Amino acid sequence: MTIINKLATQLNHKDEEPNIELAHELVNTNNCEGIKEVIQNLSNKDKKIQQDCIKVAYEIGELKPELISEYALIFIDLLKSRNNRLVWGAMTALSTIALESSEIIIEHIETLFSAMKTGSVITIDKGVLTLAKLAAVNKQNTERIFPFLLSHLETCRPKEIPQHSESTILAVTDDNKAELLTVLRKRENELTAPQLKRIKKIYKVLED
Repeated sequence: MTIINKLATQLNHKDEEPNIELAHELVNTNNCEGIKEVIQNLSNKDKKIQQDCIKVAYEIGELKPELISEYALIFIDLLKSRNNRLVWGAMTALSTIALESSEIIIEHIETLFSAMKTGSVITIDKGVLTLAKLAAVNKQNTERIFPFLLSHLETCRPKEIPQHSESTILAVTDDNKAELLTVLRKRENELTAPQLKRIKKIYKVLED
């Protein structure tokens, strides 16, 4: 049975379970050839196969990022796709390999910024996480990325502030934490009680 035949849509499954199972199988057997086949089929003519393959790819990334880290450029390219499922799937994959492939991803940081400006909720969620992880790699990355994250937190929807702040904490340093606190305090009055509770936990982390 080929890799493609194990995909959810090829098995007439309505859920993603076969794709998750395939990802686990490929990781457990360290099947690099199988993973390569999954990546190659991200450009399959059949959209359903593409969408199954991006799911398998980022599930592999969650389990063992180094197995897909060499494909960073392919995921970056998919951020320009017209297929939203591929865009947010690619950003999810990038969020899993941000540390392993930081040098390649940082070279294409403008592509990530653009994808976030026009992207869906998941693209933005995973974009913030990817950027925060990249910013944490070194001072140069922090200086390039942190202003973008702050600007995003100043303007994003109130309900996104807690999750995106929790991701942004990864990029916080002694030099920039005051800026993050200032932005969050400005937006406190827009938050619900449960949202504010999450933000106050962030204050504790930052002020410790």
